Amino acid sequence: MLQNIGIPGLILLLVLALIIFGPSKLPEIGRAFGTTLKEFKKATRELVNGDDSKPKTEEKTPLHAIEHTNQKTGS
Repeated sequence: MLQNIGIPGLILLLVLALIIFGPSKLPEIGRAFGTTLKEFKKATRELVNGDDSKPKTEEKTPLHAIEHTNQKTGS
C-alpha cells in the first residue's frame, strides 16, 4: 500500500501534517515516532533471537562442595 504513494502523495501528507500539528509540534512527533519504532525493533529482535544477550546461569555445585559432602557421609 505504501509503495504506491509517490512524491505527490508524500508532499500532500507533509502539508496535511503541517496544517494539523503546526511547525512547533512536528519535531516532537517525529522524535516520539522514532523512539517508538526503535523500541519496537528492539523488542521484536529480542523475541526472534530468544534474548541471547543474557548469559545462561545454570545451578552447578562446585566440585569441592561435592567432595566435602561425600567425606561427611562416608561415601
